[in-house]
Amino acid sequence: MTLEQLSDVVQRCQAVPDDSYTTQDHDIFTIAGRTCIEEGNSAQVLSIVLDDKNQDIVRCMGWNLLPPLVQVLLKKEDKNLPHCLAIFNHLLEACKPKELLIGLLEQLEQDDPDTIAESLHLLLNPLQKVLLCLGSRKASSLGMTLSSVLDQVAKLPLPHTKEQEEDDVFSLCRICTDLITFVRPFVQEAKQNLLNSKALSESAANRPVRGDGPLPDKEELRAELLKFCMKTLSHPLLEIQLKDPDTLAVSPLRNFATEILNTLNAIGESVPSLVYQPLLKRKEVPGFLEEEVRYPKESLASLAHLVFVHHLAADTFPSVFSPVFCLRCNMEHVCLLLSRTDESRIQKGLELYEKTLLRLENSSLPADLLEIKTFLTVPQNLVKVMTICPRHDLRTKGLKVFQLSIDKFDSEAKYNFFQYMLKTSSHSGVEGYIIKNIKNHIDIALQPGNSNSWFEGVHLLPLLRKVFSLPDGPETDLLQYLDRVMESLNLLRYLVIRDKVTENQTGIWTELYKIEDTFLRPLRVGVNMSRAHYERELCNTMEAKKSKAKEESVLSVSVGDDKLPNMTSESQIQALHSALHTFDMIESVLVRIEELIEVKDNI
Repeated sequence: MTLEQLSDVVQRCQAVPDDSYTTQDHDIFTIAGRTCIEEGNSAQVLSIVLDDKNQDIVRCMGWNLLPPLVQVLLKKEDKNLPHCLAIFNHLLEACKPKELLIGLLEQLEQDDPDTIAESLHLLLNPLQKVLLCLGSRKASSLGMTLSSVLDQVAKLPLPHTKEQEEDDVFSLCRICTDLITFVRPFVQEAKQNLLNSKALSESAANRPVRGDGPLPDKEELRAELLKFCMKTLSHPLLEIQLKDPDTLAVSPLRNFATEILNTLNAIGESVPSLVYQPLLKRKEVPGFLEEEVRYPKESLASLAHLVFVHHLAADTFPSVFSPVFCLRCNMEHVCLLLSRTDESRIQKGLELYEKTLLRLENSSLPADLLEIKTFLTVPQNLVKVMTICPRHDLRTKGLKVFQLSIDKFDSEAKYNFFQYMLKTSSHSGVEGYIIKNIKNHIDIALQPGNSNSWFEGVHLLPLLRKVFSLPDGPETDLLQYLDRVMESLNLLRYLVIRDKVTENQTGIWTELYKIEDTFLRPLRVGVNMSRAHYERELCNTMEAKKSKAKEESVLSVSVGDDKLPNMTSESQIQALHSALHTFDMIESVLVRIEELIEVKDNI
């Protein structure tokens, strides 16, 4: 019955011009044709589609048969596959390109990752053929197609291991390879347009010629390809960790990244200019996209990572750019990546910062760089990575890069940086780490022949005053600020031992009375107050334990204004003993410093 309906509507339409087909004719052809294919009558449909008398009908209405045909082609094992493939190929040749494009893009929309990969692999080549049939006005259609394709690619899982990429378990590698093949003719066309435009401009250099720039549709093609490159730099390339050639000799994803960079170069976008875009004023293109839309910051950060970490397109970079200039540019990219919470971006930010720093000599960065906002924002972002990032390896890497960045500053820059971090970090562990660095640089300065005015004498004293202070005086939470307090005490003990009273190179002996007033005395009061408080809590907890019938009953104890987590009485007692041991440790160092001062005073 359905086959008869299809034959009837085809026979009726043969007798009228193609612009006279009614809506009813379209509906009957679509429903009957699709049903015939679904019911396995594809051989008969193929016969109708190939009939010379029906070519006008096929040209106008044939694209409506795409949905059931694509389903059969995706299944592959269907017995009607050869007939459906023949119908599909004929439709690509006979139907109107714009209608085919719409029909094919509708078939791209999938949700299951396996189906997404198969449909992309099946339809990218037909989509390319259809777009090439659109001639010079294909740019907007190409942009719509690339946007739809990348939306589907974003749904595919990403390979994280070498084995996953080698086996292409999620089919992303195959799709990325297909995608490069898909855009290649359009990239070649855009490249040729640029060459033609350049030749035209050169030939018209000595005579007035109207409109000697590229035509709007040609510029639009370049714009769509640029958007495609920027999107792929953000996803998938910013999301995945590329494998180095030593780890994976043949990497489809690394090849994909290389091709994207080659595409940028082919369409007239200089990779060095894109990487250094934060410091280079780019030319304005009339009617083109706004700067930040045209060059998304995340995409440029991804590009910088590919260049500096994986050395892609490194041969295109002129050697005139100094390592300091590269650092200034990359700080914008590093700042962006480290400000994100996604671990893949944090990892890439750390890698990019490390690789950029390694190009610099130690103690080479001047203090005026700290007047640039990113040179202060990046350390703050690093502190967040070091202290709250869930991944231990990234926290460790963050600390390593943090120290590397300190090593690259000259003495004045280190001095200013230490002051800034002590003022802004608000994290005892970080402050303790900075104080330890200060101690190391003082030690270097005190070595024979290593005099350093920034870590000796009058310059050093303001820094020491920041170190030898308690955030809240005697009421400072010594457990919370333990790292800072202990490193401060260790530094003071070192100075008292290392710097002779008669030489006073660091100025510590003239500053000592202030340190006693602002640091040592309040600290001793704080230790005594804290010990008394915790001893009382320990006594109360032990009495509560005795009064309870069950030894494992849950207790809740407050220390200061904070309620300690619920735990068994045994755990609570252990925690309180640990706190008291900490106060004993602080006091022992305090006593040792006081003994050393007394000995030196008596010399």
